[in-house]
Amino acid sequence: MTKETPSRLDEAIIEMADDQRRPGIMDAATHEKITLRHLGKRPVGSAEPISGEEIRGLREQAHLSQAAFARYLNLTVGYVSQLERGTKQPRGPALALQNVMRRKGVGVIL
Repeated sequence: MTKETPSRLDEAIIEMADDQRRPGIMDAATHEKITLRHLGKRPVGSAEPISGEEIRGLREQAHLSQAAFARYLNLTVGYVSQLERGTKQPRGPALALQNVMRRKGVGVIL
């Protein structure tokens, strides 16, 4: 049996956890234990495609070489090069991280 909407209790738990996480009262590990059961059908941020020019721009904005950028993202230098040239498109975790950097700035990985 699946829930259509979270209960008032679930909403209160989520709100309390978010409020405690922001100022650092609750650590990240505890906050991550909130399960999908609590989250219900909240919209999840989608990972939009990112162009090679945008990737290069993000890297240059952080004043990083391709090797340093690759190391921060746990990628190979060759893969970063292919992304920047547009011969490959980022997928999975690499795409998600690059979208976070696009929204929040490169400082989130440094």
